Amino acid sequence: MLRRRNHLHTMTYDPDARRDTPLALKLKERIRREGPLSVDEYMDACLLDPEHGYYVKQPAIGRDGDFITAPEISQVFGELIGLWCAVVWQQMGSPARVNLIELGPGRGTLMRDALRAAQKVPGFFDAIDVHLVESNATLIDRQRATLSSSGRPIAWYASLANVSHEPSIVIANEFLDTVPASQSIDGISRRVSLDATDRLAFTPADGTIQEQQDHTALIAGLAHRAAHAPVAALFFDYGHLATAPGETLQALRAHQPEHPLTSPGEADLTVHVDFEAFANAAASAALAVDGPITQGEFLGRLGIVERASRLMSANPAKAGEIELAVSRLIAPQGMGSRFKAIGLRSPSLPILPGFE
Repeated sequence: MLRRRNHLHTMTYDPDARRDTPLALKLKERIRREGPLSVDEYMDACLLDPEHGYYVKQPAIGRDGDFITAPEISQVFGELIGLWCAVVWQQMGSPARVNLIELGPGRGTLMRDALRAAQKVPGFFDAIDVHLVESNATLIDRQRATLSSSGRPIAWYASLANVSHEPSIVIANEFLDTVPASQSIDGISRRVSLDATDRLAFTPADGTIQEQQDHTALIAGLAHRAAHAPVAALFFDYGHLATAPGETLQALRAHQPEHPLTSPGEADLTVHVDFEAFANAAASAALAVDGPITQGEFLGRLGIVERASRLMSANPAKAGEIELAVSRLIAPQGMGSRFKAIGLRSPSLPILPGFE
């Protein structure tokens, strides 16, 4: 099943379902001891609790996980990103060493396909030092296996801040949506507390919700890096182009939607990215911003249709499968419009490929 977390609010699930997962029990004790949690504190615990956090232990991606991402749908996605990185490297003046950094690299599929395409640009391929920023030990093992024959040195880090300040190209697919979001109703912070039956519950429960992600640390890290060497970053995610009220917090477990309070630590929690707010924050940090534009438009400008046609000609037995996969990535009523692409860069660099 395609990862369609942006559809969850039109799907049905039991809003009263609650499971006493190990993390749920831990959070209940925390609430009794310290009081209600803000929504971003709850989301942070669900994703990153060192004992029971979703991104610490769950396999997450794939048929055995909870969702499937664009790189898993078609190899063309990663190959185009690899060639995009090569052009950006050339825009940087073809430095002898360049960091190729992926944030939240999943199973390593995107990087594997990107590096395979990068081999067609020998100078670039030889200059690459691969850095993966990952917190999930299970996924790190999978990434090691996927990238074992990549032909380039690879290092793993828990934080972008730990990567050396060389010229850097940063890529991230469905990473921004995992940053915890705070919520408020009529200026009152929305919180997670315990109701009369000792169940996790939102308070206030009703009203127009204002939601806000805090990407300060990520943007500050990119700006700091850009002060030392050329930096270009490319993000893909689902979200909205303009800031607007409304809740987008959602949970997905075993490819099915459920209430965000149902299975703490065992479901993927995300929000839709507010690209206007993200772009404004980046501009305020003195980074140049390209986009956002729809994923379909971006991939189209990179030549996804032409690349798919060549792949279909080389693999006629799989032509139908290839065509279907690529159409999922660019379909106007599907991922092509719901997902957006945005680029951040050092002001000294020209507009990034695909955004011209």
